[in-house]
Amino acid sequence: MEKRYLSVDLLRGLTVALMIVVNSLGSYELAWSPLLHAEWHGFTLTDLIFPTFLFVVGNSIALSLPRYSHEGARAVLWKIGKRTFLIFLIGFLLGWFPFFNYVDGVLTFKSWETVRIFGVLQRIALAYGMGALLVYFFSTRALIWTSVGLLVGYWLLLLGFGDLTLEGNAVLKLDLWLLGANHLYKGEGIPFDPEGLLSTLPAVVNVLIGYGALVWFRRQANASEGIARLFVAAAALLVLAFWWDLFFPFNKKIWSSSYVLLTCGIDLALLATLIYVVDLRHWTRWTCFFEVFGKNTLFIYVLSGVMVDLLFVFRIQGQSAYGWIFHQLIEPWAGTYHGSGVQGLWIMLSCWAVGYALDKQKIYIRV
Repeated sequence: MEKRYLSVDLLRGLTVALMIVVNSLGSYELAWSPLLHAEWHGFTLTDLIFPTFLFVVGNSIALSLPRYSHEGARAVLWKIGKRTFLIFLIGFLLGWFPFFNYVDGVLTFKSWETVRIFGVLQRIALAYGMGALLVYFFSTRALIWTSVGLLVGYWLLLLGFGDLTLEGNAVLKLDLWLLGANHLYKGEGIPFDPEGLLSTLPAVVNVLIGYGALVWFRRQANASEGIARLFVAAAALLVLAFWWDLFFPFNKKIWSSSYVLLTCGIDLALLATLIYVVDLRHWTRWTCFFEVFGKNTLFIYVLSGVMVDLLFVFRIQGQSAYGWIFHQLIEPWAGTYHGSGVQGLWIMLSCWAVGYALDKQKIYIRV
């Protein structure tokens, strides 16, 4: 039986809780700055959330792959392919949901011709699928060189086929050629997808480093030595990240290679800290809340998306229920600045309550 790490579940739960909050703010023009993405180059707390989830996906591969790798390549490929397909499909349908929107006050079917193809779950699916296949077929040394190749190769692709601006980057050019503007994200002022196909390549490295971190830790002679080495590795990645930032700036929206190293360095330190606190010292009185998110992660995340989408569809006094709740129930006493965060918190807590009820019934929904 493979050992279960509470630290991994906890890091996953912390990440999803924060992810729901930042996806559910009352206002994105005036809100707590750590809950907003950097506009282009730069880095905020929110920019750490998504790569941390991919890092934890890598941790999970390290724990789960040994359980079924003995079944043979065909069974492994089937499991990886099925999970990749299902997560991608769920993400795609979540982006299309609720299949209707308001156009000039009239509820209208959301045409396939304008549906976004990529998104958060789609990137998770692709990064998981590619990462799991690499882990299964490649040696440790090959994985290291593959990670280096992906980061350096991605940098060269962006330099060779565009620039590092919103309008001129190679990520946008490939997505426009492959999918067309109608199927891209529209929230950046121009059609541009921050989860585009090309920028998924460096995101795979977040998964590989998450995998390698847990495998490497488990090979150490004792837990204390493993924790110390994780911190050393974190420091090394952070130094390299800040050096690379001078030439290839931190940028979540094009998932720059320096951004990968920065987030992986922070995640290594977070993982080492949590292993020490909850797995080694067993200081777990505070962990129950976040464990709920860690046990039904995909379901709770999808639930939050469905909940927000439905609140935008239902109307109260001529405006969306989402906006009405914020402007009429939260903003009058909390203000716009603090109320934006409060809106995200109540949606996150509502999803937690559902997750808690499922946990009490020992119901865990997985793909």
